[in-house]
Amino acid sequence: MRRKNILLAAAAFSLTAGVVLTPGIGSASAYFTTYTGAAGGRTLQVGSNPDIEETFSGWTKTVTVSNSEGSRPVYVRVRAFSGNAYTLQYRDDSGRWTAGEDGYYYYGDIVNAGEVTAPISVGIDGIPEEGGSFNVAVIYESTPVQYREDGSAYADWEIRLETLGTTDTVGE
Repeated sequence: MRRKNILLAAAAFSLTAGVVLTPGIGSASAYFTTYTGAAGGRTLQVGSNPDIEETFSGWTKTVTVSNSEGSRPVYVRVRAFSGNAYTLQYRDDSGRWTAGEDGYYYYGDIVNAGEVTAPISVGIDGIPEEGGSFNVAVIYESTPVQYREDGSAYADWEIRLETLGTTDTVGE
């Protein structure tokens, strides 16, 4: 009988301590995440104005940006990403793209409605002879043309018309 009383007292103490201490315990939340890879190319589009077009030839992607009919005149900049395994080399045969200090290439001309930029090529250096697999993401941003009081045009990259991007996986 004495053992039963001790067990009941211990159970009551544990229950009381649990009830008293519970409000002092913070809440906890948990969630599960997962990672998955994908291959191929998809276009992410926000808005309906300028559009990006990409073509492949070997280890080079050629990019042009077109401005939709009826759209406002815009300035355009382009940047590619591929991770650290390979070096990207930009080539501009038109002389209209300029490398910026921020990693973007800026198109020097205003792209009016219905017009298309000159192409810029992004090549991948250091690909082993046996090939390989890698991701190249090309993004571009456009901003509406702004005008100063004297009528000269300029780009304000804090004002964004839209952002587009694509990612492609290339391999053997």
